[in-house]
Amino acid sequence: MSVAVLRWCIWLLPLSACMACWSPTWAQEQAGATQGHDARAWLLRVHEAALQRNYQGTLVVSNGMQTATSRVQHFADGGQQVERIDWLDGEARSMIRHNDMVHTLWPNAKLAVIEQREPQATFPALFSGGEKRLLEWYELHPLGLDRVAGLPAEVVLLKARDALRFSQRLWAERRTGLLLRADVVAANGQLLESVSFTEVSIGLRSQAEQALAVLRHLPGYRVVRNQALPTGLEQEGWVLTKPPAGFQEVNCARRSLNLVATDQSPIVLQTIFADGLTHISLFIEPFDPKRHQAEAVTTLGATSTLATRRGDHWVTVVGDVPLDTLKKFVQALNRKR
Repeated sequence: MSVAVLRWCIWLLPLSACMACWSPTWAQEQAGATQGHDARAWLLRVHEAALQRNYQGTLVVSNGMQTATSRVQHFADGGQQVERIDWLDGEARSMIRHNDMVHTLWPNAKLAVIEQREPQATFPALFSGGEKRLLEWYELHPLGLDRVAGLPAEVVLLKARDALRFSQRLWAERRTGLLLRADVVAANGQLLESVSFTEVSIGLRSQAEQALAVLRHLPGYRVVRNQALPTGLEQEGWVLTKPPAGFQEVNCARRSLNLVATDQSPIVLQTIFADGLTHISLFIEPFDPKRHQAEAVTTLGATSTLATRRGDHWVTVVGDVPLDTLKKFVQALNRKR
């Protein structure tokens, strides 16, 4: 799930209250889904539904302090993946993804930013790196039936196997497997964030060409192409001596910190780690006393951020994980000698 969106922080009902919506028949049918092939099959079905189904709907992300609403469209047309997200709050902004090319449009500023990105799993896609690896760090427990956006949904809990990560509770549309809602849950039962469709249509005729048409005609727009240089953490002279268990490097690139890069823009090394479900971003840049004046620790919903100095560099690590996990990343990071 993306850490860029806003979350909702409320207290999770005790498990006994959740069981009020339990369907004994479904629970018996899914008794084997807590382990082995059945669990992997359920996760794979949910993940593939997000990639292979055509759908559009309204998505709300909340964290108790703020909410964000967006309009989402997704079309799988042959070998093409086309996605459009229109943010409905704050400054007008749209993101259109065509396979690995991402166009972000800012209508008020007449700005279009084009980037090539390696796709990462974001709602309603579930995981990256394979469902088998995900189950090494999470246990799947069926919780019965519920309804989301007027549609019947199967509910499961992906329970974290250790304190390095949060659990997640998932609602998948019963007929297609499309993920309708996802909650991030702390070890004490606190609901840290919630992302959910409030209305959604599944199985639409593809409108991929219509979604892409706007990119062919951007009158008055300044079009900027941001380049990221693929690399590796060790290739850049860094090593994680003892990284938190389960998190593997999945992407590393040098990129500009600014939305519109210039020759004077600060360059940051961004490395993304994943455990199959959750992503952590590690940013490393040269220390600048004008910009990096104080260490910082913040938590908003499920997302924690830790920024600190490491020798001649400034390190920022962000992720939907407990703060202690981020601290372990910073402690494990060392400059190669």
